[in-house]
Amino acid sequence: MEKETRKMRRKVLPVLFLFFLTSHIYIANGQFTPEELAQRAEWEDFLKTAEIIEYQDVGEGVTKPIWLTLKKGDVVRKAIWKNPKGVQQGYLEGWQYEIAAYDMDKLLELNMVPPTVERKFGKKKGSLQLGIDKLYSELEIMEKNIEVPEEMIDNRSDRKYITRAFDSLIGNEDRTQQNILFNTSWRIILIDHSRSFRSSKMFAEQLMYGKNGIKGDLLFRRLPRSFVEKIKALTFDKIQETVGPYLNKKEINAIVARKELLLKEIEEMIKEKGEDKVLY
Repeated sequence: MEKETRKMRRKVLPVLFLFFLTSHIYIANGQFTPEELAQRAEWEDFLKTAEIIEYQDVGEGVTKPIWLTLKKGDVVRKAIWKNPKGVQQGYLEGWQYEIAAYDMDKLLELNMVPPTVERKFGKKKGSLQLGIDKLYSELEIMEKNIEVPEEMIDNRSDRKYITRAFDSLIGNEDRTQQNILFNTSWRIILIDHSRSFRSSKMFAEQLMYGKNGIKGDLLFRRLPRSFVEKIKALTFDKIQETVGPYLNKKEINAIVARKELLLKEIEEMIKEKGEDKVLY
């Protein structure tokens, strides 16, 4: 395939769905409104079945992602396709982990990962994730000293703690300020999970974040009560049913092991600070 963009004489129409509205409303655990969540299955179908009318290299990233422009009916939307596999630059990469992260996000009702499905492109299997209307990345906010709207400051802090807990559970060793995005309504969206679901002994015995985290003592100080209850309810069978063919038994067992570590740390936080200070 050519690396440059394939030019097509087609007009890219405005987005007609509501998945990423410019509203400041967000639900308790996640960043997508109930209306947006109700259309998630439609977006999954769109990603799987829409016609590819254009493609273009993203131009950055170790995994060499590709922007696909999709069209179905009157709807035209961009999505990002990846198919990394194996060790690259010292890290195990897997396109299937992008889909598993989305499936786990749905199971936990965090609703912070954009719709992601399996789709072939050029006869190769890969993950395809719906693009979002990005306003800034966390890195851009830090580097450019961009002021976050006052009404979103507390939400930003809470999402940070939820992100750390989620990454700890799924063994994501590659969360950076570049893959924490703010959409046009300042809601936080999480992308890039191809280095998740680590299953070596270290990742099964130690959390990514927390008091003794692999990434240092970056804590998750406050968490939604409903999120913690969802974590408690996780079992090997429930995870396997959710992630389908995208994780093997060792990777699922590692999630179960991290679940226990995460719950233990949360319980210690509650004993130290009080439940009302930790859960909301």
